[in-house]
Amino acid sequence: MREILGRRRRLLSRRNGGRPELLDAALTFAAEWQWPVLPGVAPDPQGRARCGCPDPECTVPGAHPFDPGLLAATTDPRMVRWWWTNRPGAPIVMATGGKAPCAVSLPALAAARALALLDKRGMRLGPVVASPTRWALLVQPYSMEQLGELLYAKDFVPGSLRFHGEGGYLALPPSETGQGAVRWERAPLPGSASPWVPGVEAVVDAVVDALTRTGVSAPEL
Repeated sequence: MREILGRRRRLLSRRNGGRPELLDAALTFAAEWQWPVLPGVAPDPQGRARCGCPDPECTVPGAHPFDPGLLAATTDPRMVRWWWTNRPGAPIVMATGGKAPCAVSLPALAAARALALLDKRGMRLGPVVASPTRWALLVQPYSMEQLGELLYAKDFVPGSLRFHGEGGYLALPPSETGQGAVRWERAPLPGSASPWVPGVEAVVDAVVDALTRTGVSAPEL
C-alpha cells in the first residue's frame, strides 16, 4: 500500500509540473518525524536571486514562509499533501522548536572548516543542512532562557552565528531557494525514526571553540 501511495504522489507531482521528491520529503518530515512544515514562498520567476514576497530587499529569497504564515506549519500529512500537490515546487520550511529540532547556523566556509575540526576531535553531530551561503547544525529544542544563559557564560560569541529557535524557521532539503539548492551536508540516517540531534550547549561550545581558538575565520555574515 505504501508503494502504491508513493507512486500516486509522484504521478500527481509530475502532472502538476513539480518535483516528486519535495512532496516525499515533506511527508517524511511531517508524518514520520513529526517536524511541522509548510511551503515557503517561491523565488521570483523573473530572477531567482529575488524573492516572490512583497519585500524587494528580502534577505532570504524563497527560503521563508509568507502565505500561509509560520503558524500554519503542521505535521498533518493530508495538509502537507494538499500543499505540495497545489504548489509542487515550493521550498520546504520547518518551524523550529517545539517538537521539531532547533538549529545553529554559520557561514558555509567557516562551517565546513569547523566541522572538519570537530570530526577530528570525535564530536558527534546530528544532521547538517547546507545552502550555498550558510550551513545549519540541527540541535535539540531549547528555550530562549536556556540560550541566553549559555551565551552569557561565553567570553565571546562570533556574530556570524545565528540561532533558529522557537518561533524560527529553516528551509530543508531538497528545496530550491533564491540562494540556490538546499542539501544535506550530513544526512539523517535512513529509517522511520526521527533523527538524533545533539543538545545546543554541546554544539555551541564546540563551534565557538573551533571558530575562536583554531584560526578558523567566520566572516560576520
